[in-house]
Amino acid sequence: MPTAANSARTILTSLHEVMAARTHAQAKLNQVVETIGEALDSEVCSIYLLRGGMLELYATRGLNQAAVHVTRLGVGEGLTGTIAQNIETLNLDEAAKHPEFQFRPETGEDKFHSFAGVPIVRRERAVGVLAVQHVDPRRYEDVEIEALQTTAMVLAELIHNAELVDAEELDRLPEAQSGQLVIDGMELVKGLASGNAVFHQPRIQIEQTVAEDIEAERQRVYLAFDRMREQIDHMTGQADFGVGGEHETVLATYKMFAYDEGWSRRINEAIDSGLTAEAAIERVQQHTRMRMREISDPLLQDRMHDLEDLSNRLIRIVSGQLGTAAQTGLRGDSILLAKNLGPAELLEYDKRRLKGVVLEEGSATAHVVIVARAMGIPVVGRVRNVRGLVREGDHMLLDGDGASVTVRPAQGQISAFEARFARNKEKQAGYAKLRDVEPITRDGQRIEVMMNAGLRDDVGMVSVTGADGIGLYRTEFQFLVSAALPARERQMRLYREVLDAAAGKKVIFRTVDIGGDKSLPYLVNETGREDENPAMGWRALRLALEREGLLKAQARALLEGAAGRELNVMFPMVSEPWEFDAAKEVFDKQLKYLRQRKHQLPTSIRYGVMLEVPSLAETLDLLMERVSFISIGTNDLTQFLFAADRANPMLASRYDWLSISIMRFLSRVTKGVEGHKVDLGVCGEMGGRRLEALALIGLGIRRLSITPAAVAPIKELVCNVDTADITAAMDGWLANPPVSLRKTLQEWAQARGIETD
Repeated sequence: MPTAANSARTILTSLHEVMAARTHAQAKLNQVVETIGEALDSEVCSIYLLRGGMLELYATRGLNQAAVHVTRLGVGEGLTGTIAQNIETLNLDEAAKHPEFQFRPETGEDKFHSFAGVPIVRRERAVGVLAVQHVDPRRYEDVEIEALQTTAMVLAELIHNAELVDAEELDRLPEAQSGQLVIDGMELVKGLASGNAVFHQPRIQIEQTVAEDIEAERQRVYLAFDRMREQIDHMTGQADFGVGGEHETVLATYKMFAYDEGWSRRINEAIDSGLTAEAAIERVQQHTRMRMREISDPLLQDRMHDLEDLSNRLIRIVSGQLGTAAQTGLRGDSILLAKNLGPAELLEYDKRRLKGVVLEEGSATAHVVIVARAMGIPVVGRVRNVRGLVREGDHMLLDGDGASVTVRPAQGQISAFEARFARNKEKQAGYAKLRDVEPITRDGQRIEVMMNAGLRDDVGMVSVTGADGIGLYRTEFQFLVSAALPARERQMRLYREVLDAAAGKKVIFRTVDIGGDKSLPYLVNETGREDENPAMGWRALRLALEREGLLKAQARALLEGAAGRELNVMFPMVSEPWEFDAAKEVFDKQLKYLRQRKHQLPTSIRYGVMLEVPSLAETLDLLMERVSFISIGTNDLTQFLFAADRANPMLASRYDWLSISIMRFLSRVTKGVEGHKVDLGVCGEMGGRRLEALALIGLGIRRLSITPAAVAPIKELVCNVDTADITAAMDGWLANPPVSLRKTLQEWAQARGIETD
């Protein structure tokens, strides 16, 4: 099999001659499809160009010539239209099986099974599609796809020079509007912000793709890499928004990417194929984007965003076009718009003027979100086509709490937003007064209101909110942001620092819950295959027990980190009692090891389980004498009870936490614990909602562990509740269910002056 560089070089050499020939554009494209088809031994090669808003078959080898300039597809229509709409690559062994497949009889393509296509991109928009087809069903090799991507970059230059695509059509923002517009997204970092829209950076337009001197291009890349690494080293050293915290680990991981030799090697191979430095960087990144779209793991996708950031930075350096909004400076209160951001890029901005960030992509686990949270900057993500809907300088209102942005707001909307902003500050000030108030119900019941955490910096919120402690410390976050398995000493330092920051308040450490949607690139499934249902697969305690070295190191780190203090350890996703016993045995062995060597030990150790797998509820009686506490994990428990993937948007709002089935399940658990010296609580988003928390108190739950932002509102709720009253009401509703428990409970609370969400 030839290398990608050789395949691409063969094609580029021929294309260089085609482009230099004194023939009209149609003749050049006719020659191009013949050249590519022969080089890749493909029976069909076709070029579609965007003309008048439609993708027109402009040249082909292998399809009916009568279809040229006749076959037209809308953007988003068929396989070709899908490639143009999503600006993505398709590689199919059986084209007809793809849900967007459309058969066009005039082309005579019915006998061809395999299909591969890449977008021809200019100014971040697809101006055409380059596609190949073959009679035999087969996926095209990576080297062939890379050759197509390289060719598409050169074609973009040829098409532009030949004026085959209207320049005005590229400059136009077809969806831009002049009136007020509200766009929904995803809440990434809570908060409110107002400012003018600023685009993070204009896309660097690569004007020359074919290299005249390969060695000169290679030297340009070497120098650019050196300069980029100097910039990254400088920025990570200048991060002044707080010493310590997981964001430092994120930046260290980001720095690791900047020094990745594999990345620089792939760029060099692209230069070997005959591309300029800029085109080589872009081509490697196009291929990375294609591969990452095939991966569902959100953490690996987030890592691609870091590479996207570095690629953009490298292209700007090598091209000499360094003018991002950060370098030119923000002129006033600004809302930053970007497809995505890397953590280092965010650090370049003036924090006094940067009020918020809006991303077309982004996820809650993205590295930039971690850094933004540490900087106190609200972020809304997954705002589709925001760069096509907003103009530079447009006034924007960002609602991180409601996950929406308002563009070009009317004066009434601005006034309402400002009033809400003021109320929010006033409300927060009122909540601050509850910091030292104990959450005791009107009839004297003490409810523990604890908070969840996963970052070292989060622990400081215990004193700010007045939480009773940390009911769930997610230890896996340290593993997720690390490039390799964290050393035991590093884990121990983190646990010790968390306990120090908690200042004597209880901290419940959950052992690593990785796997499923939180997989680690350095910890692969030994079966060699991906889980079909990762949420119910090789994850959490199942993984830790099978990788005993992982749990052994964490056990020792926790025991040493809690020396001289109480240690609370919770095992996730316990399905049967023997799993708890096996996990505790790992800790017992490490405890014995440390005791024999005269190490200082925790003053006491309390072990608990997370009840999130329904089967555990049937055997809780067997664990009552062995556990000190049980925490009900409502997020996973709900999806297991309803067989509904919580990550599936079609099911996200279908099942209600206040359904009778969940309430009866939880009631049965609370009654099963009665009479035993076992502390029962709930940790999860459910306990942080006032109406749901009211129901949980009525079921007998006396410990809630929730997000820091929800601590004060839930404390306020607790102080207004009579537990005997709500318990009697819940018992009646569970015995004789109303049509809607949510509506009934809401009316019950309103009648008693209890404010709910």
